Parts: sequence; structure tokens; C-alpha cells
Amino acid sequence: MTIKNITGNEAIALGALRAGVKVVTGYPGTPSSEVIGSLLRQGELEGTRVEWSTNEKVALEVAAGVAWAGHRALCTMKMSGLNVAYDSLISIAYSGCEGALVVYVADDPGVSAGMPEQDTRGFALMSDMPMLEPASVAEAYAMTKYAFELSEAIKSPVFIRSVTNVALSYAAVDVEERTMPPIREPRLPRDINKYTKAGAAICMNQHRELIARLEQAEQHIRARGWNRLHLADKNGGLGIVAVGVAASFLEEGFDLVAPYGFNRQEVSILRPAATVPFPGEEVRALLNHCRTVLVLEELEPHLEKGVYVEALRSGAQVRIVGKLDNTFSRIGNYNAGHVAKGLIKALDLKAPADLLAGRNAEQYAAARPITTCAGCPHRGTFMAINAAFRKLRLKKEEVIVTGDIGCTILGMNPPFQTVSTEVAMGASIGLAHGFAYSDVKTPVIATIGDSTFFHAGIPGLINAVYHQAPLTLIIMDNGWTAMTGMQVNPGTATEFQQPGRRRLDLVHLIPGLGVNQFFLIDPFRLEESTETIRRALTLPGVKVILSRRECNIQAARRGVRHGRITTVPEKCNLCKLCITITGCPAISLGKESIVIDQAQCNGCNLCGQVCNHEAIKWEAVV
Repeated sequence: MTIKNITGNEAIALGALRAGVKVVTGYPGTPSSEVIGSLLRQGELEGTRVEWSTNEKVALEVAAGVAWAGHRALCTMKMSGLNVAYDSLISIAYSGCEGALVVYVADDPGVSAGMPEQDTRGFALMSDMPMLEPASVAEAYAMTKYAFELSEAIKSPVFIRSVTNVALSYAAVDVEERTMPPIREPRLPRDINKYTKAGAAICMNQHRELIARLEQAEQHIRARGWNRLHLADKNGGLGIVAVGVAASFLEEGFDLVAPYGFNRQEVSILRPAATVPFPGEEVRALLNHCRTVLVLEELEPHLEKGVYVEALRSGAQVRIVGKLDNTFSRIGNYNAGHVAKGLIKALDLKAPADLLAGRNAEQYAAARPITTCAGCPHRGTFMAINAAFRKLRLKKEEVIVTGDIGCTILGMNPPFQTVSTEVAMGASIGLAHGFAYSDVKTPVIATIGDSTFFHAGIPGLINAVYHQAPLTLIIMDNGWTAMTGMQVNPGTATEFQQPGRRRLDLVHLIPGLGVNQFFLIDPFRLEESTETIRRALTLPGVKVILSRRECNIQAARRGVRHGRITTVPEKCNLCKLCITITGCPAISLGKESIVIDQAQCNGCNLCGQVCNHEAIKWEAVV
């Protein structure tokens, strides 16, 4: 056993390796990406296959096939990815599994990485699937090992739900040696009553069996001691139920209110391993022992509602403090201040009003605009879109440009202010299709990144081609799944792929979808790109423009530089066009002229192409 300083996501990966996982699949999405990322950094793992799948639904289906064949599989995603996977997940849950299927999903309370504050425990409730909720990095490691055991024991998929404050936190953890996947003869499912949904009787029987498996999970979790209950010696005091990351803030919260009459020894505490299955026996014991119960859980009051139901069923006259009495909000993530606030309310402590002031570190952070990186090819694409509008005498507010998930959404921010919508992976194309059907008088544009297009954009484009919707799709192909950490996708260049993978080039794929009006542009060639976009906006039907240039971060890591940019101070009149049009963070104002930060600049020369005074000089790099 070795002590390692690891993140919660790395703990999931190492726990899976210790459990003898055979296949790991997933799609990048902060805060979950580092599970597969950390595994891929280890190189080829004998006996274990690791892959970035096209999307979460496909990833889950691959993992389910492995589990149905009798092996152990892990599928990873962020909370929004579970929406994509759920169409298959609910049916897979009905069928159960022969080996072990663990689904790791990372939620983002506080929205540190964008998208919604979705509480995926609701999916566990809908699916009658166990969902383990680690409170720390060490628990993430231990619970992952246990999740595979639990899945095999009850013959059903099992969730592990983490949150940003666990997934991305570091801690020292005792890590055991990897366990090689056991050699098992694959089982080929032939039971249509278990693996199909061919008829109402089959579906209802599977549902009945699923509910029974959840009950088995509750008993299994209790028997293994994962629901930790401590009852204070004295009856009638305060009880606390804290699940997931909220439990990790208890001790710090206790310290905050200790000077104001709080006695740690008089408090009973239940730390359940899961909201689903509900720890009914432990909650009833707490209700019978305490007069007041404080419930601590991020986002939705799923656990709290269960406590209310148990109190009603048992006739316990207990005051419950949580979200449903408006003590806490359903918005944001928790910290020690929330624990202290709950204790002050539950115990009527006479704490000073400013006790919790200053607990939010974000209030001290400097405001900063979010824009594309220096040298980002997307900058050139958005500049060309806006320039095409000007050539067509269109105001930006007169044209709808739908956006998608990933770096491309930064086109909504200054200085571009081009993109107006962001919904879900691939939704930009369907939304543009809808706007085109709505008698919009000006051109309709959809923008999407290459990885997002592979993930969920292809069906939308097929639909647009089939119906010949009058829209222009601009695919911004930087070769990587960049915003989540530079993962590969099916279009990434072959030399960066794992051995045995085949690249799918969008240059060949898009015409194969029936697109007749297809254009390829280099976003660093501003005038040519502008003219191509301008022309496409005047044509009927579906037009697709592939704007291709590698992500500058990845290119710079290999020493790629497209040129050297210098200034000619005597020609610069500080008009700021290079700043206001490009928004490039490598450009700043000096006393007599603009200044180029050579450490950031990669020589794309977009600034030079908008300078009217030849004050910016580009030189080739030998």
C-alpha cells in the first residue's frame, strides 16, 4: 500500500483499477474528465481498455455490453452527460447486469464549470439505482472499490456521485496495488425476458426485479457499515444528517459555533453513504433519539424529504431544519458556513450576526472577462463572421447565431458578442433549424466545435440536410476536445490518438452526410474567411463551413509558432482596433504604442490584419 496525493477523480480511477475493472468508457466533461485522463496518462494498461467515446450514451452502452458479458466496467460523465445517457440507462437498469456496471457522474453545485446545477440524485430516484455519495477523496477511493462489489452482489448498475469540491480536491490516500481483471469466459445474453423490452409483461417484471435489487442494496450497504450513525448519550438533543460533501464540513462548522454554546458531545450524527437507497432504519433511530434534526445536503432536498416521510410514518414529533423550512437554498455549494448557519438555527445559538460574513472567497476575486486564449483560431472565426455581417450591411442584433457547448461559446462575450444561445451538446443546429422555420428575414447561423459535432451535432445536420433548412453551419475544428482538458476526439490527428484508433476527418465526413455546399477555411486568413462566410450567407439551403486550425495551446506545447509579431511604434496611434476587435490577451497598451506579449503570442497575425496603420509587423519563423 502506498500513500499518494491524489484528486477525487484520480481516486475513482485508482479504485476501479484496484477492483479489477476491464473496460472504462466516458466522454469529457468537467468536473469528471480526469478519471479517464489519469488512466490514459498511465499508458497501455494490460487487461484493461480505456476509451473516450463519442458521447455519454454510447459510452454507457459499451460499458453495459461489457457488464452484460460478465466483466467489470466503469462509465464516467458529468451531470449533463447523464441526460444524454439516460435514454439507455433506464432500460439497462431494468435488465440489470451479470458482471458489474458502475456509472460515475460528477455534479457541479455552484456552477464552477458551466451548465446547470443539476442534482443527479433525481436520476437515481427515477431509476431505482443505488447511488453512493463520497464525502472525501479517501471515500471516493473506498466507495469505488465497494461499488463494483455491490453491483455484482445485487446484479444491478450502481452510481457513484461526486461533486466538484470532492472530484477536484487533493488528499493523501492509502492506495493499494492494481488488481488485474479476472479472466472470465464471456457470457452472451440470450434471455429476451431480461435483455429486451418486448411487451408490457416483460417490462413490468423487470421493473419489479429492479425495485427488489434496490432493496437488496440497502441491506448490503447497512450490513457493510457504510451508513455511520452516532447517537449521543443524552436523548432529546440535536441530530444531524449529512450526506456527501456536506459531511466533510461538519467539524469546521462545529469549530465556528463552539464559542457560542455549542457542545459537540450532545449531538447525534448520521452520515449515510447514499440518499438512494434511503437509509430508513438509521433515520428512524435518529428521529426516535432527537427532538430536532438538521439535514445537510447540496442542491435538492431529496434526503430531507425522506426524513419528513419517516417522521410522519413513525409519528415522531421532531423539528426538521433544512431547505424545506427555508433555512438553506437549493442553489449553490456548501461550506462550513452552511453547517454553522444550520446549527445556529437548530439550537437557537446567540452567535453574532457577522459570524458568517466573509465565508465566500469569491467576493474577493477580481472581475475578469472570459475570452478565447491568445492565438485561438476561434477568434479568427468570430472576427470573420462579424466582418461578413458588415459586408452584407447587417447589424449583429439582426442576425441569430446559435452557440454550442465548449470553447466556441466564448463568442458570446466581448469583443465578439456574436453568439446568442447555449443549450446542450449539438443543440445549436436544431435551434438554428427552428429559427429558419420562423420566418426570420436575415441569415441564420449555427456554430459548433468539432468534438461537440461528433458528440451530438451529426443528427441535427442530417435533419437540416433532409429538410433543406436554410441555415449556415460553421464547425470550428481545432482538433481537440479543448475546454475540458485537451482530450482526443474522433477527428484528432492520427499521431495523437491511442494505438489502433482510426481518425475520422470531417473533410470527408460532412460531404458524406449529403452536404453539397461545403467550404473549408483557415480562420487565421481573415479576408478569405470573411468572404467565404459572406458568400455562404447569400446561398439557399444548407451550407457548412469547416473552420480548421489546431488549438494554439496544443500547438504551442509542441513548439509550433505561426510567425513573430512585432510593433512599429512610430506608426501606432493607439487607436486600439487591434484590442477592441480581436480581444487578444497578448496585446496591451503601452505609453506610445500597443505591446505584444511574446510569451503568449503565436503569430496568428489577426491583429495585424485589422490594423489600418501598418503598425503591426508579421515575420515568418524559420
